[in-house]
Amino acid sequence: MSKHGKNFVNASKKIETDKLYSPKEALELVKSTSFAKFDETVEVHMRTGLDPRQADQQIRDVVVLPNGLGKTVRVLVFAQGEAAAAARAAGADFVAETDEEIARIAGGYTDFDVSVGTMDMMGKVGRLGRVLGPRNLMPNPKAGTVVQPGDIAQAIKTAKAGRVEFRLDKSANIHVPLGKVSFTAEALHENMAALMSAVRKARPSGAKGLFIKKVTVASTMGPGVRVDPNTAMAMEAEQL
Repeated sequence: MSKHGKNFVNASKKIETDKLYSPKEALELVKSTSFAKFDETVEVHMRTGLDPRQADQQIRDVVVLPNGLGKTVRVLVFAQGEAAAAARAAGADFVAETDEEIARIAGGYTDFDVSVGTMDMMGKVGRLGRVLGPRNLMPNPKAGTVVQPGDIAQAIKTAKAGRVEFRLDKSANIHVPLGKVSFTAEALHENMAALMSAVRKARPSGAKGLFIKKVTVASTMGPGVRVDPNTAMAMEAEQL
């Protein structure tokens, strides 16, 4: 007996399980096989040939998706003085400037999607690792979320525009959201091209053999569609 529901089984019948689709075909299939009553997120899943235990085979980088993610991104900013004022003016949803505000986060407040911090605040922010680290909310220089005070407005703008962090997990996989099922196939394709271009450039120095072994796209509830990894890795982002 199938562990999946009737809708999932019917959607799966539209997909040839042995076929490697082009990115465009795959994204169109994901849209046509979506059956949930809510606007599902479209995700790409990549199986790499990397060894997550090796320091020179790690991946952690960011990409700004040209069409965003289709959701409002809530940004928390750690800043003080003029940088805090600039953050509020730039649309930060919450600014942690005082010890009391930082203590609120230490107490478990994590009602935000991205956190950005100025370098002069990182001494205090570092003490929040227990709360922010497990939720992947810790500001990080490699992810572009630790900046000079004068760059805080641009960092907020980038975070709200569709900035997505991607990283290698312990199983050597990379999972990244691409947008919503309600997006056009073209918009999803543009986002995927930007992501794959960024992943290609982020190939670590210690990578050996085949870098990306398998690529699958799927909606939150729908079946996965396999993509030809060679075609996916050759995707070029439009120059914005």
